[in-house]
Amino acid sequence: MIHIVLYRPEKPQNTGNIMRTCVAINATLDIIGPLSFSLDSKDLKRAGMDYIDSLKYNFFPTYEDYLKEYPNADTYYVTRYSNKVYSSFDFKEVTHDIFLMFGRESTGIPHDILREHPNRLLRIPMVPEARSLNLSNSVAIVVYEVLRQQKFPNLSTHESIKGEDFLFKKED
Repeated sequence: MIHIVLYRPEKPQNTGNIMRTCVAINATLDIIGPLSFSLDSKDLKRAGMDYIDSLKYNFFPTYEDYLKEYPNADTYYVTRYSNKVYSSFDFKEVTHDIFLMFGRESTGIPHDILREHPNRLLRIPMVPEARSLNLSNSVAIVVYEVLRQQKFPNLSTHESIKGEDFLFKKED
C-alpha cells in the first residue's frame, strides 16, 4: 500500500486533486496539520469531485501525532534539497507500505525533518532556476514512478469502463 503524506498543505485545490489521485491508485492519504483550510472546503470537494467519497485518509493534527501512528513508517521525503532523483530509488521488490511525504506549497518539508533522513530524500529534476513544481503534479510524478516499478499492482492497464475495444466498435 502506498501512503501519500501531505505535510501541512495550504491549497485546497491541490489537496482535492491529490485526493482524486489517491482514489484512482488505491492509495491512502495522510494529512498532517494544522491546516489553513477546512477539509469540508468547496474548493477541495470541487477538485476531488465525487472520488473523495471513497477516499481512504487520515488526519493528524501534528507531525508528532503522525509519528505516533506510524513509528516505523518506510517514509521517503520529496524535496528540492536532495541530490538523488526519485527514479533512482528501487521500489520493485517492496512489499510493505511505502510513505511518500510532500511539503507545504510555500515552504516544503521542514529542514529539521529532512536532516533526520538524508538517505530518504528524493528530488524531481527541473531547470536550476525553478524552485518547485505544483504539489499535485509532484505527487503524481513520484507515485506513478513507484507504481511503474511495481508493474501497476491492482490497477487496470486497459479501458475497463467502456470496454477494452471501445474505440474500435461500430457506432450505432
